[in-house]
Amino acid sequence: MFNFGDLKEKIKNVDDWFAKELSSIRTGRATPAVLDFVEVLAYGQKMSIKELANILTEDAKTIRIEPWDQSVAKEIEKAIVSSNLGLSVAPFEKGLRVIFPELTSERREQFVKIVKGKLEEARASLRSARDKTWKEIEEKEKLGGMGEDDKFRLKTDMQKLIDDGNKKLDEMAAKKEADIRM
Repeated sequence: MFNFGDLKEKIKNVDDWFAKELSSIRTGRATPAVLDFVEVLAYGQKMSIKELANILTEDAKTIRIEPWDQSVAKEIEKAIVSSNLGLSVAPFEKGLRVIFPELTSERREQFVKIVKGKLEEARASLRSARDKTWKEIEEKEKLGGMGEDDKFRLKTDMQKLIDDGNKKLDEMAAKKEADIRM
């Protein structure tokens, strides 16, 4: 009667986006994903660090970056420092060490607020997708494609999909918040 394929795809896209956003928010542990959004001006264009170097986790507080071309090491260092992630960078013979300092309680609270902001963005996207799907269902009913009972049954089915999507987002946010507060 009605295909929820577009809505399911939108929910999946929101989940993927939210997971990627959460991975870029720093916790107390060293994780290369924090550097995913740092852009380095190299060879006349902006590039990600992944495109310029190997990124290795050395221990719980340190990441090692080994550029394939040592001439871009200074540019990588400059990009990390200017990214305002609160990371320390120390050069060594093969590249750079990125040190993750202990998070202060104030900084942890800032990161929790960022998580909550991203969660609200994701929820807004789901609400938008729900509203669009509801309009499509109402339009189909007006055109005689279904009865009123079917319309409200579809509304219930649609809301269940949205509720499941919101529940998954809440779980992801709660897990990230717990990681930040550790």
